[in-house]
Amino acid sequence: MFNLKLLLFFCFSACVSAQFDYKIYSNNKDTIPYRIIVPKNYSSEKSYPILIFLHGSGERGNNNESQLIHGSKVMGSDNFQKQHDSFVVFPQCKAKDYWANVPFWEKTNKKRFVFNKTLSENNMLKGVIELLNSLESKYSIDPSRRYIGGLSMGAMGAIEILAQNPGVFRAAFAICGGGSPSWANKIKGTPLWLFHGKKDDVVDVKFSKKLARKLIRLKSKTKLTLYDEIKHNSWDLALNDPFLFKWLFSQ
Repeated sequence: MFNLKLLLFFCFSACVSAQFDYKIYSNNKDTIPYRIIVPKNYSSEKSYPILIFLHGSGERGNNNESQLIHGSKVMGSDNFQKQHDSFVVFPQCKAKDYWANVPFWEKTNKKRFVFNKTLSENNMLKGVIELLNSLESKYSIDPSRRYIGGLSMGAMGAIEILAQNPGVFRAAFAICGGGSPSWANKIKGTPLWLFHGKKDDVVDVKFSKKLARKLIRLKSKTKLTLYDEIKHNSWDLALNDPFLFKWLFSQ
């Protein structure tokens, strides 16, 4: 039977994928698939911002495609580039890896996360920093305008990479993720916008609330947006918030 919804999905996927160049970053030990938008009228005489977006756990793999499922429609649009004229990068996490060092276990289909107070090296996040350095060696990227964001697992990774690398990113956003409040002193210098659904049944909203409270007490430029009736898919609202990217790129 003809499935119009499925056809429209594949048409959308093909259109979005065409906007993002297919690339693979390699070092001596590992590779990271990633998709990238280079500013349309790129000139080495000009310095550009860069935005790295970390996807959720459901988009892990090595097809260099799945990471575009959420967010690429907004960040890959012509309107986005007209307003922000920036590099946009979607790396893909390996199927059995994780963007964050957060142990968790599942019970009755509900995950329980435990954020460690101490920070340990994460190979995937280390790879993201190496990828960033590689792009900066190739293109004219403004080191004072590096931005990062993510959703769910990717939001956890975005928060952790801020704590692992204080001062590297100018601003960040994290949707339905979390991190240890004990990292707040390392994160406080980076403006951060947290989003979460109050009824999230995968990653408890308490993680965003506790981190935000600690950062605000430290006088950090932290914003927290909570959605009353939303579960885990708060990215549907957050990524379409007309103020998110205006705020991010204004930092």
